[in-house]
Amino acid sequence: MSGLKLGRPALLSMEMQRGVVGDRSRIAPLLDAVEQAGIVPRLAALMRTARRVGVPVIHCNAEFRADLKGSGRNCPLLAAMTRDPGHILEGSEGAQVDQRLEPQADDLILRRFHGVSPFTGTALDMTLRNLGVDTVIATGVSVNMGVLGLCIEAANLGYRVLLPRNCVAGFPADYVEAVLTHSLSLVAKITDAEAISEALDARATEAAHG
Repeated sequence: MSGLKLGRPALLSMEMQRGVVGDRSRIAPLLDAVEQAGIVPRLAALMRTARRVGVPVIHCNAEFRADLKGSGRNCPLLAAMTRDPGHILEGSEGAQVDQRLEPQADDLILRRFHGVSPFTGTALDMTLRNLGVDTVIATGVSVNMGVLGLCIEAANLGYRVLLPRNCVAGFPADYVEAVLTHSLSLVAKITDAEAISEALDARATEAAHG
């Protein structure tokens, strides 16, 4: 048994969308990083475990309206993305959750039209609190910005953060390792998908046997 403390968790998946990491993506370095690290099948397996034991799976998606209303251009990244937003337009195939993750009807999808992290300007915080969640399992892309922002905002809001390092990706690889070591380790418990799955299964077994 891993001994990992789970609290009352939810699994958050950051921008694991067809237009970001899947068949509609135009972000070659991120696609390469996700593929080389084997993120998709490992995260799909972790999601299956979470669903089986009753842990909420929440997809934190980024989208743009066709008219870009509500989407700011107040930083270089957003300015660049809004110049060519077609890969994650609202209602498009690119905006969908990557089907390799086997999204289910019971999963929650929270969409945002502005910003680079999932809490500000969305219902994510209130959704988690209404679900009784006190711990978030942070997964997805990218470590460069989105996952980093997710973890910092979650910690600021009082959540405990678990980060399975083999369920996140970014680029270049040495930068990702530096962020994990020198930044994310200060706000999150760095672990891996296998330890989280083991802890989830162990707790479910204990609960089943009273």
